[in-house]
Amino acid sequence: MLDALKRDTLAHRAGGQAPAQDRTDPALKPQMRAVPQAEPPHDAVDPRDRRGPFRPERLISLRERRSNDRYARLFRIGDILLITGFTLVLAQLIAPRGWMRSSVSEVLPFLTAVLLTGWALKSLNLYQFLRTENLLVHVGKVAAAVFFGALGGVCASQFSPNESQEVPLLSLWTLTALCTLTLMHVLWFEIVRSWRKRGLLTPNIVIVGATRHAQKLIDTALARRDVNILGIFDDRLARNPDAVSGVPILGDTQALLSHKITPYVDQIVVALDPSAKARVNHLIEKLKMLPNDVSLLVDVHNETGRQAALSRLSDMPLAKVSGISEDERKAFNKRIQDIIIGLIALVVFVPLMAVVALIIKLDSPGPVFFRQRRHGFNNEAINVWKFRSMRNEAADATASRQISRNDDRVTRVGKFIRKTSIDELPQLFNVLKGEMSLVGPRPHAIGMKTGPDESARLVAEYAWRHRMKPGMTGWAAINGSRGALETADDVRRRIQLDVDYIERHSLWLDLYIMGMTIPCVLNDRSAIR
Repeated sequence: MLDALKRDTLAHRAGGQAPAQDRTDPALKPQMRAVPQAEPPHDAVDPRDRRGPFRPERLISLRERRSNDRYARLFRIGDILLITGFTLVLAQLIAPRGWMRSSVSEVLPFLTAVLLTGWALKSLNLYQFLRTENLLVHVGKVAAAVFFGALGGVCASQFSPNESQEVPLLSLWTLTALCTLTLMHVLWFEIVRSWRKRGLLTPNIVIVGATRHAQKLIDTALARRDVNILGIFDDRLARNPDAVSGVPILGDTQALLSHKITPYVDQIVVALDPSAKARVNHLIEKLKMLPNDVSLLVDVHNETGRQAALSRLSDMPLAKVSGISEDERKAFNKRIQDIIIGLIALVVFVPLMAVVALIIKLDSPGPVFFRQRRHGFNNEAINVWKFRSMRNEAADATASRQISRNDDRVTRVGKFIRKTSIDELPQLFNVLKGEMSLVGPRPHAIGMKTGPDESARLVAEYAWRHRMKPGMTGWAAINGSRGALETADDVRRRIQLDVDYIERHSLWLDLYIMGMTIPCVLNDRSAIR
């Protein structure tokens, strides 16, 4: 994958114009002079060496890696369910008539122990699973959380009439909690460690700026080996080397905006001198068009600063889980919502999908399903499933010609299933797979055109819609922006609605959109579908 990206980039650079003067960072000039003018024959170079020194075995999309982040929340839920379960069993021993019929004072010590233990587990950051964390230290924190909860339970037992019986049972509770939680966290720890070995939690970054700051950062990263630096982009290509400390220069920042590598990038790191405020601001403003996170590297002036900066980058995937931001919490809840409602919808619509598949097969020759490459989260290319609504020989996988009213390519059955959006039902499989969501910006075909121009080039903020998984339905769809995009104004309106949804989305808004989708689809007679 990286070999292909490098070849594409070299071709791009060969066609560009060199700047009028040499503004290359002076710190890189010795290295530039050491670069040979002619590359060795293709077969003489080890393929791994052409990919740079970080060489991930395979590029893993940001969506695939971020799906592992949610397991940290599941770890915490699992801990709470575990300690709650055996606490109920122990509480039953002291309350033979049933804990539901027990007085508050009898239940309070165990309830206090559970709540305080759960709070302590989170407060001690036991769901971060940092790369540099030691297992023994982690287990020690688990023990501290259990003893803290037990101490709270003992204090609460002072208010119970059965204090003499509850204190021994709280000792048994402490021993049980300590053993089970220790075993569970050792299991969690090993799972996360295996993810790191497979590269699922190793952040992929690209650097903007072939500067001495970038070179020092790469040298430090090479010593640590806990981030993948996939490449460098720099606008001043005239006298730059082909690589900085072995990391290939893949093009200028304009090339980055449409580069194949972006779906695999966690962070775009701007490694310019922060004192060059005008250039830094210009670059950051330009890179805002991408769905990727962009950060400015400022701690680069000494070894301690570089180590701290790399620690923040390398622990990025699970470090965020301890203090889950609103966006991450929403993403987790949205995924649970997609799985539950998606499974219910699949069961409900399976009979209808079977009938539609049969009718399509009888109506025209060709496959029942149509797959199209579309942009997903973070510009990732995904295969979106639909029922085939066009004649097989007229299928347009790139949407170079958008659908028009009374389009002669559409079959008789296709007209009905497109008008009612039944052709979108197979996308439930994309939802359950995690590539799409039930609600979100509608996925557009890669290279889709509006008139003679590619739609993505008509609006600067077009890629912002890829900051979230695409949806089967969305805010734009129920607000009249559905179907073909015939003009640049149509594209702008849809992007505006998509960005509006991304900034406002919530469970209740999603439920509202799902509820309004069917009446909006049935009453929409103007959309060309």
